[in-house]
Amino acid sequence: MPRIPLGDWVNDAVDWLLGHMAWLFDFLKTVFTGAYDGIDAVLQAPRPLLLAGIFAIVAFWLRGTTAGVLTFAGFAFIDSLELWEDAMVTLSLVLVATIIALVISVPVGIWAARSDRVSALVRPVLDFMQTLPAMIYLIPAILFFGTGASAGIVATLIFALAPGVRMTELGIRQVDKELVEAAEAFGTTPRDTLLRVQLPLALPTVMAGVNQVIMLGLSMAAIAGMVGTGGLGGRVNEAIGQLDVGLGSEAGVAIVILAIYLDRMTGALGAQVSPLGRRAAAKARAAQGLRFRSYRPRPQVAVIGVVVLALVAGGMGMFGAEDDSATPVGENVGQGEKVSIGYIPWDEGVASTFLWKELLEERGFEVEAEQLDAGPLYTSLASGNIDFQTDAWLPTTHAEYWKKYGDQLDDLGSWYGPTSLELSVPAYMKGIDSLADLKGRSTEFGGKITGIESSAGMMGLLKSKVLAEYGLDKEYEVVDSSTPAMLAELKRAYSKQEPVVVTLWSPHWAYSDYELKKLKDPKGAWGKGDGVHTVAREGFADDNPVVAKWLKDFTMSEKQLTGLEAEINKAGKGRQQDAVRTWLKANPGLLDKLAPV
Repeated sequence: MPRIPLGDWVNDAVDWLLGHMAWLFDFLKTVFTGAYDGIDAVLQAPRPLLLAGIFAIVAFWLRGTTAGVLTFAGFAFIDSLELWEDAMVTLSLVLVATIIALVISVPVGIWAARSDRVSALVRPVLDFMQTLPAMIYLIPAILFFGTGASAGIVATLIFALAPGVRMTELGIRQVDKELVEAAEAFGTTPRDTLLRVQLPLALPTVMAGVNQVIMLGLSMAAIAGMVGTGGLGGRVNEAIGQLDVGLGSEAGVAIVILAIYLDRMTGALGAQVSPLGRRAAAKARAAQGLRFRSYRPRPQVAVIGVVVLALVAGGMGMFGAEDDSATPVGENVGQGEKVSIGYIPWDEGVASTFLWKELLEERGFEVEAEQLDAGPLYTSLASGNIDFQTDAWLPTTHAEYWKKYGDQLDDLGSWYGPTSLELSVPAYMKGIDSLADLKGRSTEFGGKITGIESSAGMMGLLKSKVLAEYGLDKEYEVVDSSTPAMLAELKRAYSKQEPVVVTLWSPHWAYSDYELKKLKDPKGAWGKGDGVHTVAREGFADDNPVVAKWLKDFTMSEKQLTGLEAEINKAGKGRQQDAVRTWLKANPGLLDKLAPV
């Protein structure tokens, strides 16, 4: 049967949209980003415990004393994990996506409830949206909106849209038809019938849909961390990239706390706004009497509590204040200008990125570092969402990315090289010294080569050229994973003295921690060694000539680089910048040499 070129058709459609509808995507990106920035600014303005208190008062009003106490404890716990800012970023993204999803889904649900034809058209579309794997939405989101909050919002709202439509339609269709007929018999217009009869009675079901939209939005927000949205999703992505169970657990618990709070509050709000819900709650309170644990204040009291708390906090200086400990005037080159650095979770990339984050912050810049896979990173650079990255392996490893995006990027030069790519085995593997020696011995290794991120240039080179050059492509399967997962597999096999072959490169600290053999490449399939380049978005050098000059002059020796990598490994995950500061103290004068004022 001939192959149906569905992928080609989709790519052609995407290219057409990018060529003819870019103005629309730019407009939507501006709207989404503006809404997100506004909500995020409001949530980030108060001190954490103040906002936790406000959330607790809302819970106290909607669900009672116990809920208020647990809410404050939960958000205080998030603050104690030093994840408050990330949690508010995630909450902002979910709120914006939810609001936009409801603006779309509720009218469509009403329309579907009032027209069987519309319902029949909408239902398969919703089935498709809910069945399609969630991560698929990230691909068009990146292409149309770039990386960052706007892409995360779009992917989240599309994924979360379906239950809002379904539950709105279901709620309206479940309203007793006799009530609708009675309203129409009294001369009520269709509009008033909808607003005064159907929607009030359907509110519990509609609010259940709102709850589902928020829950799905929150789950997607974590996945959206892969496209640079930051927040708790970014922490989860960082934990996956670094195989850091601790960081992943902390971010996961914070997401759970947010999910529980939003779930309970939206459920209680549904009862508050629904006439039937208010009557049921009033009957329950009358039957139970006054209980401290379930006591809920009147709405006016709750509002007064929030206002008083805000005023007291303001008077005590609990709102974020400007830090007076500014960089000395002579060194404040950046004057608060924002710079974004993207990085792949490779050791030299992490080390150089956080080195430059520290250097630029010392010079008065506001720096944001985002971890991305290679594909999204180059896309972000080309679209101007990231200013620069310091881990471009050229001309070989990242050749495909440079071929695709090179005319939209500026190469600021190589700061380290030459490098080498290789397959490596433990030194205890006798008789295997070159790639050719792997032939016929696949059973020893379980027929697999443990790789790193599938988007890494060396993975494409290994699969498309290196294995075929030595006749290994039929014997071995290259297992895509991540750099930390590959290192974990190496550590596990090495500790048990088991056979293992992994993808590695030089320089890498693994060669100092383990006795390994770089498999020789007599045919030169890997190509010549790369230089590690700094690559910036087009126009960055014109916008930031001083920083661009520093980056062009940047170089590191192997001793310096491996020393910094070792310091970061020693400090542990999440403390990269602390390790950089320690390393800079051990290398006095390097700060002024790399970033002279």
